[in-house]
Amino acid sequence: MNATDLTWLSAADARRMLDRKEISSAELTDAHLRRIDEIDGPIHAYLHVMADVARAQAAEADARIARGEAGMLTGIPVALKDVLVTIDAPTTAASKILEGYRSPYDATVVSRLRDDGAVFLGKVNTDEFAMGSSTENSAFGVTHNPWDLDRVPGGSSGGASASVAAGEAVISLGSDTGGSIRQPAGFCGVVGLKPTYGRVSRFGLIAFASSLDQIGPFSRSVEDAAMMLQVIAGKDANDSTSVPLPVPNYRDALTGDIRGMKIGVAREYRIDGMEPGVDKATSAAIDRLRELGAEIVEVSLPHTKYALPTYYITAPAEASANLARFDGVKYGLSIEANSLREMYERTRGEGFGAEVKRRIMLGTYALSSGYYDAYYVKAQKVRTLLKKDFDEAFAQVDAIVAPTSPTVAFKIGARTDDPYQMYLADVWTIPANMAGIPGIAIPCGFSDGMPVSLQVFGKAFDESTVFKVAHAYEQSERWSTMRPDLTAIGG
Repeated sequence: MNATDLTWLSAADARRMLDRKEISSAELTDAHLRRIDEIDGPIHAYLHVMADVARAQAAEADARIARGEAGMLTGIPVALKDVLVTIDAPTTAASKILEGYRSPYDATVVSRLRDDGAVFLGKVNTDEFAMGSSTENSAFGVTHNPWDLDRVPGGSSGGASASVAAGEAVISLGSDTGGSIRQPAGFCGVVGLKPTYGRVSRFGLIAFASSLDQIGPFSRSVEDAAMMLQVIAGKDANDSTSVPLPVPNYRDALTGDIRGMKIGVAREYRIDGMEPGVDKATSAAIDRLRELGAEIVEVSLPHTKYALPTYYITAPAEASANLARFDGVKYGLSIEANSLREMYERTRGEGFGAEVKRRIMLGTYALSSGYYDAYYVKAQKVRTLLKKDFDEAFAQVDAIVAPTSPTVAFKIGARTDDPYQMYLADVWTIPANMAGIPGIAIPCGFSDGMPVSLQVFGKAFDESTVFKVAHAYEQSERWSTMRPDLTAIGG
């Protein structure tokens, strides 16, 4: 097997080959490091490549496999979104205010991967502090979509999605506050899972909006996503919002059989501006689920139209509070000044980018005296109604499907001057975050030469059903086997 073939292995196939000694983790890791070196320049998925760390971890993984002590992801090369703190690489959140920052501890998900024997290829690009839908807001440059280098990879986890789509990582970890895993997964033609809020510890994730943030995987198959969730899920004493529920064997749900299941389609998930090619591909995917034996049921989520404005009050308000810690005193950028106030102003003014400043100002306004009740409190009441909509729908169906995004990946620069149009890219992913339920994005076709994605929602802590539906569809189609043509850049 040549190096290029190695970089397109799924985690499940790599696991089998590693355990049979058909390949070594050292070979697998070197193939990925070479591919990053050869093609990542034009893509710019990585901010920091951890080559020495990766090779050392691969050697230990091979020794562990030889002893018969391999875990689920032992020896598997993984990329980490640069909002997950690591002891052996910088964590910048793609912001100048944290340039060069090194954490004294690992995020819990990083520790769990490390304990399982995964190999860390590096830290990947993101919109600054995970605030964005295109990865154009990074202080360290734009990430490009491997399917078309003139287009965005989605955001905020654009580096994580692009690295998997381009064969620069077997699997990656991102974070999803309003769609930042599922939307870029859809734009890049890979699988992206947002678990239930509380299923995965957020300890060591640089917080954007604490009541919405969730960590999850990008992969090239549903099975690989299930493997990653198996390793990172579960209660963590360091995160009081993580839930002490048993973690099932997610791969047990991957039967390919959804006969008799009731799958909901929400009538509200059609909006003006939905591209015809997206409508056609997702409608065909729903028809395929029907052919596989599922009963398709129309459901209503009547408060969906309020999800976007509710999110853009809730998330910026929480961001305003979370980002107050970046003041130039404790860590990160610190600009000398004649007074403490001036130091704060100069550090935050020069350290934060335009989108982060916009959201801090929005959030601070929503929390200010005289406006808190009118905005933030009212938004929380609407959030309750959004969750109630899903609860009532799930009383009728086992899962709900919808398009992941109303459009395919747009051109770089096309929406940078129009924040409202940029925010609309997440119009169908945000409701799951507001309700705290799991959602997965899976490839379901192409439009204008770019991937289209179907989203599957499930009940809280029922990731198994989400995996079951997504896997059955994936196995019935060829979309997950499609790869971008990167020969022009050496891929």
